Amino acid sequence: MTRARKALIDLSSTSYYHLIARCVRRAFLCGEDKYTGKNFDHRRRWLVERMKFLSSVFAIDIAAYAIMSNHYHMVVKVNRQEAINWSDDEVITRWYRLYKGSPVIDRYLQEQVLSDAEQSLVSELITKWRARLYDISWYMKNLNEYIAKKANKEDDCTGKYWEGRYKSQALLDEIALLSCMAYVDLNPIRANMAKKLEESDFTSIQERLKQFETIRASSTQQKHREVERVASQPKLLKPFGGGNQEHTLPFSLLGYLSLVDWTGRHAYLKQRGHIAHEVPNILESLNIKDAIWLGMVKSYGRRYANFVGMPSKLKAHAAKNDMYWYKGAG
Repeated sequence: MTRARKALIDLSSTSYYHLIARCVRRAFLCGEDKYTGKNFDHRRRWLVERMKFLSSVFAIDIAAYAIMSNHYHMVVKVNRQEAINWSDDEVITRWYRLYKGSPVIDRYLQEQVLSDAEQSLVSELITKWRARLYDISWYMKNLNEYIAKKANKEDDCTGKYWEGRYKSQALLDEIALLSCMAYVDLNPIRANMAKKLEESDFTSIQERLKQFETIRASSTQQKHREVERVASQPKLLKPFGGGNQEHTLPFSLLGYLSLVDWTGRHAYLKQRGHIAHEVPNILESLNIKDAIWLGMVKSYGRRYANFVGMPSKLKAHAAKNDMYWYKGAG
């Protein structure tokens, strides 16, 4: 049974979500179409550039992404409190980066005298825009409509470009977040589109690795902890920092890079080379057995559910919404 979007996205339970959208037509979202002989790799760049632009406008951070041939994955964090703390002018400035706005707002910005009714309308609009600027559905609307219009114009056609509304998964705990991010970052390896993480084009893991190597090469005398600083990570991706740093992902950068590399080597042996034997520290710190972890990542796409988390988290989330249970992955 299809659930209403408001039942799937509950910011009081989690601010992390896995988002998926798929192209409906035979013509590819990106990559090479064997039927037409055309290559659409440039559309990957459209998506990455657009999603990053939107994250600079919305209070929504990108934790991970992978742009595949006919679909894409994103893991995002919604920063509701950040949007609530914005000034009214900040909300207007951000909204005007996307839309033309309103004549009454223009008069407000010009500091013209407004009637009581106009002042009330200004307040209503700002309240509405503020809520939309941390709304995943509005983010996805601005992403998918933009790409659809550009692709249709390029293909000289009209009609639906996306299969349907985007899919979303609520990531209810740290293990769910970690396994989903690893699954997303390993998509090209699993699909045999790349042999190494560094060759996984248009993924967040490739972007993080490139940035990390650049910083490490120019900072050979620094300690690893210094190299891992938030400032050394891609500016428009949610930074890693660990549990003690605010506004960061609750894992260390080095720990995550090691974990994804180790997982790729073990989970997809045909695609990978030498297998390291050491179990990543990040699994030990979360008390996850290596075999259980590999099973979670390998089967992640096959056991799709709207909610991901440990059984206790799934039960608590269902009870909160007056449900006896939720189908979930954990």
